[in-house]
Order: sequence, then C-alpha cells, then structure tokens
Amino acid sequence: MLNWDIEDKQIELGYTVICGVDEAGKGPLAGPVAAAACILPHGYNHADLKDSKKLSEKKREKLYEEITANAVSYAIDYASVDEIDELNILNASMFAMRRAVEKLVPKPNLALIDGNIARGFELDTLTVVRGDTVSPSIAAASILAKVSRDRLCYELDKLYPMYEIKRHKGYGTVLHRDLLRIHGPSPIHRKTFIKFLYTHE
Repeated sequence: MLNWDIEDKQIELGYTVICGVDEAGKGPLAGPVAAAACILPHGYNHADLKDSKKLSEKKREKLYEEITANAVSYAIDYASVDEIDELNILNASMFAMRRAVEKLVPKPNLALIDGNIARGFELDTLTVVRGDTVSPSIAAASILAKVSRDRLCYELDKLYPMYEIKRHKGYGTVLHRDLLRIHGPSPIHRKTFIKFLYTHE
C-alpha cells in the first residue's frame, strides 16, 4: 500500500529533496528502455496512484497528466537499442535512470530506486524492492516511464507497421515472434534479445 513512510523516514535522516526513480521496458525485444525520475510535493496523494502495471492504459495516461502538472520536477530519459546491446539491459537501464535524475531541478540529494540494484549514481540512493507499490515517489516515476515508453512505441509502430508494435509494445509475444520470423529484425530490435531467430526454437 502506498504511503509516505519511506520518504518520511529519509527526511528524518536529513534528506531534503527526494526523487523516485523507475524504468519501463527491460523485457521487450524491441525499442529503448525508458526511465523516469520524479520529485512529488511531500504528502501528494491521488486515489488512483499505484504501480503502473496495475492500471489501465487510460488511467495511466490520465495520471501522467496529473503527475506532470503537480510534480515539483520530473524528467524522462531513454537507453537506446544500441546502448542496451552494448551495455546489457541492466547497465543500460541504470544509465537511463542516472540521466533522468541528472535532469531534475532542484537537484535531489536522495534517489529512491525501484528494485534492489543502484549503480553509478552521483547522489545517495536507497533501493526499494517493489517500490512502486509502497512509495508514491517511485509509483509516480513508474507511471511516467511506462506512459512515455508506450507513446514512443506508437511512434515506432508507424515506422515499422509490419511488427504491430502498438499491440505488444515490443514484448516477445507469440505474434511478435512470428512477425519477426517472417520479416526479420529491424534497427529497433535488440540483437541480444532475438537470438532465438537463429536457433531451432
């Protein structure tokens, strides 16, 4: 359940500007991974604010507008397909997260990171497993990241309609895999994620 307990405890420890950080799109076969960082007004509450995966697309879109209108600061960044293939998905996700955090004004002095890994940040971090279900700051970031990536997928669908990306958002569904076998990979496909094309799977 979302509450401000984590943020409150960190404020008691002396942190004054806290951001939540999350990513979307680690698993897909195609497209970049998106990361968002968000500083909410302390105590901000919205009845529908929760883990982005538990929301309908319509509610996520509405919350995106609410969050961006009310946030103290927010930023979104991406790790490209080339960066994912070069760095691996975990390191690329961290790269995108760091870039998002660096864009925030005012500068946070603590980042709450969804998950259990934080690498290379130039500020203090606190990892929170399933953070998007307990921290409003992380939940807000998860919505910003998910909506931003979905919007990008709709644009990629226009460029590469043969893969029907608007339907699966780049994830490895049966449809997507079948279309990949028919059309072969495109520049937006992650080479390290589509090795199954070259096996007898």
